[in-house]
Amino acid sequence: MTHPPFHETLDLTIIGNMGRVHRLCRDVITTAVEPLGLTQSRWTALLHISMVGEGLTQLALANSLGIEMPSLTRTLKQLEHAKLITRQVASNDKRSKQIYFTKQGRSTLALLDEKVAALKSQLYSGLSHKQLDAMAYALINIEKNAHAIALNTVTDKGK
Repeated sequence: MTHPPFHETLDLTIIGNMGRVHRLCRDVITTAVEPLGLTQSRWTALLHISMVGEGLTQLALANSLGIEMPSLTRTLKQLEHAKLITRQVASNDKRSKQIYFTKQGRSTLALLDEKVAALKSQLYSGLSHKQLDAMAYALINIEKNAHAIALNTVTDKGK
């Protein structure tokens, strides 16, 4: 008698578990950074600006976050009001705005990075670098497959 692979024995599918774990981890971080005055949408935007690089456009940030522009615009206005970022009209395209950190934004980002690093250390506890790398490669592959399916679905609708 052959046993099913471990991933098939989970109560939820791997995809379902990824979503549940993502929400839980996001909530843990949100609670930890509340003293910095950061909501979930604000801290994720700050981290994405940092990862992608200052000077990115609002559209590039929206794509990176996987959200619509109106939601992002509200968050960016809040970050600007808190004096954490500035938005400047792009020199090569007057319709685009580029995002930059302020001095206060860089300080807040440094504190955010410290808190996230400490939490990641706790969240990854008990996992080896090899296991984390395997998970990272698997997630990239699943994402690539999902993009291909989504593209095929859009293409099929156009027929």
